[in-house]
Amino acid sequence: MTGTRLTLDDVGGSATGSLALVLCTVAAAALGGVASARAGEFYLSLQRPAWAPPAWVFGPVWTALYILMAAAAVLVWRARVRRGTRRALVLYVAQLALNALWTWLFFAWRNGALAFAEVLVLLALVVATAVAFRRVRRTAALLLLPYIGWVAFASALTWAVWRANPGKL
Repeated sequence: MTGTRLTLDDVGGSATGSLALVLCTVAAAALGGVASARAGEFYLSLQRPAWAPPAWVFGPVWTALYILMAAAAVLVWRARVRRGTRRALVLYVAQLALNALWTWLFFAWRNGALAFAEVLVLLALVVATAVAFRRVRRTAALLLLPYIGWVAFASALTWAVWRANPGKL
C-alpha cells in the first residue's frame, strides 16, 4: 500500500479487482434479495397501476441488470490506468449500496415515502456513475443504459404504488 491512501493498485491485479467488483455486485443483489424474500406476496397485496409489471418479471430483469452492471464495472476496473477510474468505481459502489437499500425501505420496512426519495437519489447516482464510466470506457457507460431506464421506471412505479397504498406504505 502506498502511504495511508488506498489506490487502485493496492486492491490487487486485474483478475482480483474484477472478482472483487463482481462479488460486490453479487453482495448487493443478495442483500436486496434478503429484504425481498416475501416481496411477491406483499407486491400482489398492493394496489398497482395498470402498467405495473407482474411480480415474476422483477427477478429476470434484475438478474440481467446485475450482470450488465458487473460487466460495466469490470471494464472500468481494467482501464484503471485512465484518469477518473477511482471516482467512477466509488460511484459504482455507492449506487450498489443504495440499490440494496431501496428493497429494504420498500419491502422490508414498508416505507413508501423514504423508498421514493431514495430511488430518486439512486437514479441520480446511477446517471452520475454512467457519466463517470463514459469518461473511462464508453462501452461500460452503454451497459448501464438499461439500468438507468429500469431505475427511472422503478421511480415512477414506486411513486404510483406508494400513493395508491397509504395504509400499507
